[in-house]
Amino acid sequence: MNAPHTPGQTKVDQVRLLIDGQWVESKTSEWRDIVNPATQEVLARVPFATAEEVDAAVAAAQRAFKTWKDTPIGARMRIMLRLQALIREHSKRIAVTLSAEQGKTIADAEGDIFRGLEVVEHACSIGTLQMGEFAENVAGGVDTYTLRQPIGVCAGITPFNFPAMIPLWMFPMAIVCGNTFVLKPSEQDPLSTMMLVELAIEAGVPAGVLNVVHGGKQVVDAICTHADIKAISFVGSTEVGTHVYNLAGQHGKRVQSMMGAKNHAVVLPDANREQTLNALAGAAFGAAGQRCMATSVAVLVGKAREWLPDLKVLASKLKVNAGCEPGTDVGPVISKRAKERVLGLIESGIREGAKLELDGRDVKVPGYENGNFVGPTLFSGVTTEMQIYTQEIFGPVLVVLEVDTLDEAIALVNRNPFGNGTGLFTQSGAAARKFQAEIDVGQVGINIPIPVPVPFFSFTGSRGSKLGDLGPYGKQVVQFYTQTKTVTARWFDDDSVNDGVNTTISLR
Repeated sequence: MNAPHTPGQTKVDQVRLLIDGQWVESKTSEWRDIVNPATQEVLARVPFATAEEVDAAVAAAQRAFKTWKDTPIGARMRIMLRLQALIREHSKRIAVTLSAEQGKTIADAEGDIFRGLEVVEHACSIGTLQMGEFAENVAGGVDTYTLRQPIGVCAGITPFNFPAMIPLWMFPMAIVCGNTFVLKPSEQDPLSTMMLVELAIEAGVPAGVLNVVHGGKQVVDAICTHADIKAISFVGSTEVGTHVYNLAGQHGKRVQSMMGAKNHAVVLPDANREQTLNALAGAAFGAAGQRCMATSVAVLVGKAREWLPDLKVLASKLKVNAGCEPGTDVGPVISKRAKERVLGLIESGIREGAKLELDGRDVKVPGYENGNFVGPTLFSGVTTEMQIYTQEIFGPVLVVLEVDTLDEAIALVNRNPFGNGTGLFTQSGAAARKFQAEIDVGQVGINIPIPVPVPFFSFTGSRGSKLGDLGPYGKQVVQFYTQTKTVTARWFDDDSVNDGVNTTISLR
């Protein structure tokens, strides 16, 4: 169906659409190569779906909703149970494809899949997650209860940096709530996403309940404006996320848009030095810095300034190589264009007066000379006016700022417009409590560098990192994918007393 291209293979596969349970070859004239970022090898070609194909996918989802919404919760749950088992069985195979198309190390690719798998596991609890509320005797003989019902056709638009995790944040929770779904994966690396979709079909998702279209802005806009789509979940850049939120909102849709970030790690001098430095290096340079929750700013407080040389030494020891190679710490960025952008921002840091402590611009990887590699890069002497601070670099670049007190650090973080995540490294419970109370960021880590919550909770990025009021998984996403119907009921016995006519709004 959508078998990934094997390195060294001559034939280049064409990725298909999934419409009404059928794998469809697109009729489009516009295609994009899916390129291995370490080698520039073309792995496959992805179509940019036509307007008619998008309409067909939505129509299939609309038809399927008529019966899927009435499918018993237990039946939906059992499909999720089969899906999580299939993902576990095939995760290593999917990770190889994910690494080849996205550039992550194999271990990080497996982590990408696993964090999505956790959401599928949580979807298996839909029997309790979708429960309503009941209050008996709210007035004389009157009971009130609520029903959480599906809303219809939903859609998801996913980014390149997590081609397994983010799709698994979206379609399993949407369809287990009784909705149908149209998924648009990233056009840069859809192969591993499609492997997960194939597993969902194998697990028993009926025809039309899950559909997939590919493409760029035109397909995104078609999804945002389609009259039959009720809700859209987006994860990606701030520019595109703002566009999706505004356009879809103008067309009356529910939207959750998780966007860019500039995540700070505040380091107090009492923190465990070795563990903190390891955490900073891993969170800043892992996945080549291409995480919306990457630590991209280190704020060294007081004597923690003295740790900078050790951080530089640790970062310089990280191994840059293709993700498939054993021992790799930092793989390539996703594309040549992404590399050019990262290099341009590094140049701006030098031009604006920051000190380049560690330069990753000219890293050479034997055997992968054409790869999109940028080595770990470290700046000190950074100010909040510099582009390397104000912009999300989305590469393996860590900028270091210095302050004298925790209060200054909190004020610095709170002045930044983004609010995806932040962390504090300390051994002081009082400092940690102060930080979590006063910091204006949606997700806080205490001695945790990437504070992405497990699916029992919700992803709660805030301020400039999020548009919409509900997160993409956990209890909040059940609210997003359902509508609440409230029923107020009274039953009478045949011989009950007649209360007469009541012309007020009160119950009695």
